[in-house]
Amino acid sequence: MNGPALAPSLAGVQPSLIRELANVAFDMEGVLRLQFGESNLPTPDYIVAALKRAIADGYTFYTENAGLPSLRAAIAAKYAQLHRVELDPACEVLVSASGVQALNVSIRCVIDPGDEALVLSPNWPNGSAIVEMFGARAREIPLVRQGSRYTVDFDALRASLTPRTRLLIYTSPSNPLGWVATVAEQQALLDFCREHNLWLLADEVYERLYYGGAVAPSILRLCSREDAVIVVQSFSKSYRMTGWRLGWVVSRADLIAKAAQLNEFIVSHAPSMIQKAGETALAQGDDEIGGMVEIFHERMNFCYTALVSVPRISLSKPEGAFYLFPQIDGVEDSFAFALALLQEEKVAVAPGNAFGNGGEGAIRICYAPGMEVLQPAMERFVRFVERY
Repeated sequence: MNGPALAPSLAGVQPSLIRELANVAFDMEGVLRLQFGESNLPTPDYIVAALKRAIADGYTFYTENAGLPSLRAAIAAKYAQLHRVELDPACEVLVSASGVQALNVSIRCVIDPGDEALVLSPNWPNGSAIVEMFGARAREIPLVRQGSRYTVDFDALRASLTPRTRLLIYTSPSNPLGWVATVAEQQALLDFCREHNLWLLADEVYERLYYGGAVAPSILRLCSREDAVIVVQSFSKSYRMTGWRLGWVVSRADLIAKAAQLNEFIVSHAPSMIQKAGETALAQGDDEIGGMVEIFHERMNFCYTALVSVPRISLSKPEGAFYLFPQIDGVEDSFAFALALLQEEKVAVAPGNAFGNGGEGAIRICYAPGMEVLQPAMERFVRFVERY
């Protein structure tokens, strides 16, 4: 092409392999779609009604960059209810236009070009990609499987430290593993970051999709409000608001102040009427969430049972979220495997190598769709593995 080229630094930002395979699936008929992190359950009616009410009430104007004070107060109240954590909504909570925007603005607040971030992997690729977008380097440290679950390799974390390391990112409950960090593991991660003067960013978007209780443990239960800790969250998964694009950040007051300033230059703020709908979701959503998690737990058990006895599949039982991440013996290119599965059996999954270091040889299955999709998909998937 003629004229100036794109910024050379963009070469380090790789395309999403999840989206690349999904784009192939979009052009095909009759595909059983398990590639995206989204259920077949629509946004609850009470949230939709709250949006319509907010529009009628005139919530169509600008809000504060940090979000409506009433929504920030509702978020703080929910932490007090779920985690017995006291937050100051005026200076420790920021509303964002989605969980991924929460990640974006949080990471930008703590890294500069040339810095490095440690990322526990396999992990949703957006965290590492955002680090690379800002001219920094993401060093992905695989979780290690011990028996029936994964755990953190602290020796590998220490070996990956450099003078430019500024940040450690992890997700719990994990996308794609379904792993949930224990309180002891969270304390060890917090101690590690304190010792090495690092920011600790916890993606807790799936905290309500937890099979060990009403809510997964939050790092905020362990840290003080002065610790260099960031929690990013979203309304997408717990409240089935994927297309609404609403999230939040909880962190130290200095980070929240800077993130609110940056919001002005990124999105200004999340849509005002959607923020009001978020308040209603927080106030009324607990019963809906409990029923939804029961449904996901049943779907997980069905898929897990269908796969765990297949000789070539190695699989840990998820503790939360809504994904399975089976490792398949003999698969050295998980994108090629997933593409062949799509083309031959019309089942769309996410390739394991999309999730960074430690993901190759696996695929991610989202079991949030209905049984009318999961049942034939498991039959086709097992058939394909057995002949691959």
